[in-house]
Amino acid sequence: MSTPQTPPVSKKATIIGWILSILPSLLLVFSAVMKFAKPAGMAEGFAHLQIPLSMAGGLGVLELACTVIYLIPRTAVLGAILLTGYLGGAILTHLRVGDPYFVQGLLGVVLWGGVYLRDPRLRALIPFRS
Repeated sequence: MSTPQTPPVSKKATIIGWILSILPSLLLVFSAVMKFAKPAGMAEGFAHLQIPLSMAGGLGVLELACTVIYLIPRTAVLGAILLTGYLGGAILTHLRVGDPYFVQGLLGVVLWGGVYLRDPRLRALIPFRS
């Protein structure tokens, strides 16, 4: 039984895909590290979002784990799915208290754009035709 060949991804698309993957990943890693460091003002921020500060460590571990899974090429699609769920929770949290949620939505779009450009399997699954 033969498997269908996926078309190769151009070097330019791969580079742009990695850039689109790494930039939001840096933001997510920074966010996770801040949840561990608990700088001044974090308690007020969590209180504003109506989240107990005791949840910061768990959220940081979850955020970091999903980001690492996303950055590994073989598990990037799974990581994108997990980060979509994580960002969906962040959007709901911000909606609930009336805060803007544009950044979290944009972050999800950029994450998926990055993995789409660097993974030929995903490009074969979701082809854009001209």
